[in-house]
Formats: sequence, structure tokens, C-alpha cells
Amino acid sequence: MINLENNENYLKSYDSISEEVKYLANSIIRLKILATLFECPLNMKDINSITSLSYSSISSNLHNLELKGHVYREHNKYFLSNSTKLKVRQVLKLGNLITLLNEFFNILDKHLVCMIPIHSIAELYLLNNVCLIESDGVDAYKIYNFIEKSLDDAEEVKCILPFFHENFNDKLNDLVKNNKKVEVMAPLGLFEVFDEKSEIEKLSFFSSEKTFLLIITNESMILGLFKEDGSFDQNRLLTSKNIDSINWANNLYENFKIENK
Repeated sequence: MINLENNENYLKSYDSISEEVKYLANSIIRLKILATLFECPLNMKDINSITSLSYSSISSNLHNLELKGHVYREHNKYFLSNSTKLKVRQVLKLGNLITLLNEFFNILDKHLVCMIPIHSIAELYLLNNVCLIESDGVDAYKIYNFIEKSLDDAEEVKCILPFFHENFNDKLNDLVKNNKKVEVMAPLGLFEVFDEKSEIEKLSFFSSEKTFLLIITNESMILGLFKEDGSFDQNRLLTSKNIDSINWANNLYENFKIENK
């Protein structure tokens, strides 16, 4: 599990390092040089060979980076300083995150992403091999059918369910009857409905409205979001069977539980 204290410290120190990070990231030439030196120390000729940047661009940017203490020279090779290595690592993670956001723009644009706890937003770069599943005119119930199939195959389940769905509830009750581990968080306004119709012992509530749908099984994670108009987007889901993504989802579940104690 990800160390949340480390993430919290990183978020607290953001303001003090953000200007330096902006300087490092706001030039594609600088980024190419930094990403290349991040792998290993190199001389100017090697940097030119790897990046195809002109010698004049490399020379001027290395000079400025050296003046600011981001790189230093030894035996004609350029090294990243330790503090800059940490910043570059975060920039590269940010790059992965930007790629992810661009790839899944349809589900993130005009959706209530702000309902996801800040710690989990900071860890979004951990998501790997995530698929966007969308309903179409042929199968209008594709999303719900996918969720039901995932529940059928589960050995254990943790859910944040922002609405009551009879079929989901039946699937979860079947898992409980078969001695599978099931834990569910439900909205306070619907808690009596869940409590009455559910066989789940680990059933708790949260007070937030229009949150998000999260289902975590031993094999996969599923994330669904509300749209800005307040309706749940029943046409799109993010899902992954990658262990890093499942770990991210488990951290999201725990972060959300902490925020709603």
C-alpha cells in the first residue's frame, strides 16, 4: 500500500517547489535533456545523439541548468543533482498522468473528479493498463452488465455504491451467502434501503452526495463518475486488472473512508 504520509508531505511542499518544477517542465528542450540525464550521466555528444537536439540548444540549456544547480559537470559528463532527480521523477510521473488524462478525456471531462480524495488524485499516475468501457447503441446496458459479470467472478469485493441497484445488490448478497468477503459503503440517504435489502455485515454509510462508483475485487477495479449535471454517467467506466491500479483503488477506498468517518 502507498505511504499516504509521504504523499501528504509532498502535497504540503508543493508550493515551495512548484516554481522550480515549472521551470524544469515548461521547455520541451529542457525536458528532453533532463529525461536523458535521468537515465545516466552523459557528455554533450551523447545527449546530441540521443535527443537529436542541436549543440547550441543543448549547450545553452545545460549552461542555465548548471547555473541554477540542477546539473553539474565531472570529466565532461553532466549529472543531475540529487534534488533535481527527485523533481524530474515527479515531472515524469506527471507526464504519465497527463497521458492518462488525455487518453480518458471523455470520462474525466465534465465529470465530478473533485469528489475523489486529494491523496488519490495525487496517486493517479499509479493507474496502469486502464481501459475505458463505453456503452453503445447496440448494447445500452453494457456498463451494468460488465459490473454484474465482475461481481459474479469475484472472491472478495469492496464497493462505494452511490445509488441502490437491485441486480448489484442481488449479486453481492449471493457472494455473502457463498462466504465471500464483501464490504460496502452507501449514501446516508439510502442507507435504510441498503440495510433492509442487503445481507452484507460490513455495511457503512457516507454523507457526501454525487460521489463516484468504485468496485474493487480480487481481480479488478472499476471506477464510474457523476457528470457535472449531477447524474451518474451510466455509459462510461474505467477498469483495470493491473495490480498497481487495484492498489490505487484500495487506497482510494481507504482515503474515502477516512474522509467520511
